[in-house]
Amino acid sequence: MTVVRPLVVTAGEPAGIGPELCLRLGQSDCAANIVVLSDPDLLLSRAQQTGIDVAVTEIGLADVGKRPADDGELLVIAERFPAPVNCGQPDPANSQTLLKGLRRAVAGCLDGRFAGLVTAPLQKSIINDAGIAFTGHTEFLAELTGAACPVMLLVAGDLRVALASTHIPLRDVPHYVTQERLTAVLQILHDELRTRFLIDEPQIVVCGLNPHAGEGGHLGHEDEETIAPVIRRFKSRGIAVRGPIPADTAFTPAAGHKDAILAMYHDQGLPVLKYAGFGTAVNVTLGLSIVRTSVDHGTALDIAGKGEADAGSLIAAIRLAARLTAL
Repeated sequence: MTVVRPLVVTAGEPAGIGPELCLRLGQSDCAANIVVLSDPDLLLSRAQQTGIDVAVTEIGLADVGKRPADDGELLVIAERFPAPVNCGQPDPANSQTLLKGLRRAVAGCLDGRFAGLVTAPLQKSIINDAGIAFTGHTEFLAELTGAACPVMLLVAGDLRVALASTHIPLRDVPHYVTQERLTAVLQILHDELRTRFLIDEPQIVVCGLNPHAGEGGHLGHEDEETIAPVIRRFKSRGIAVRGPIPADTAFTPAAGHKDAILAMYHDQGLPVLKYAGFGTAVNVTLGLSIVRTSVDHGTALDIAGKGEADAGSLIAAIRLAARLTAL
């Protein structure tokens, strides 16, 4: 019997839209390539609540890859929650189980059981309310895989936006984005554009940190003292990196970006990316030893259980993960 490695999908915050997004996968052409790690009882309950007609089939780890899901079927590895799940009302008591599920998914990727990992969104605040320091999937997965410098990359069609910093307060960004970190992030971005996205000679535009990229030092010194020297070193090695370019023009045709833009902080790059492709954009974590993609949105607690959630971004994340793992 041929064993095919599927992608593993974690269903995210159970009180959010993650479970019903996963149920939608059972109605899509992605179902044959995935296995979902979640609470099957929750999925069955949510299917009944939302009217999503999907057969939920529980399988064990030993059965992974032995057969694809049938049409209208979702294969599920069980990770049951200890506390009752109510739509729109996350419970910190379920946080440890969520993280246990992520650990199982990553372990399966590392040992070759799964081809890659796709994640539905988590509610970071609830995990922290449980007394667990948690800043996001990106940092947690880096710890599990031993990655020194994970890089968040958002993809919407041909637009790719990477971040030099992720989930930190804005006031901390100037001290966090050092020459050393910027060098590491740019190197990972360049290398994985080549190896994962098959771009032979990637062209990268780097945003400035300050308005007008510092205006020659009149609006801050970080652009001249931190960002520019790193770019010069990459250029001296024949790598096509340009900047620092003012962020208000870096995304325009006049900036001439081609393969990726590196933003200095979360809300510098992601508003443009999400405007360009919200609902179909994909979050990719670079710098890991596994392939991981995710959705471009949050848990949407306000619409959980109403049958209104759009699985477009999760389906796009699965398709991109499938492409990246097939290389």
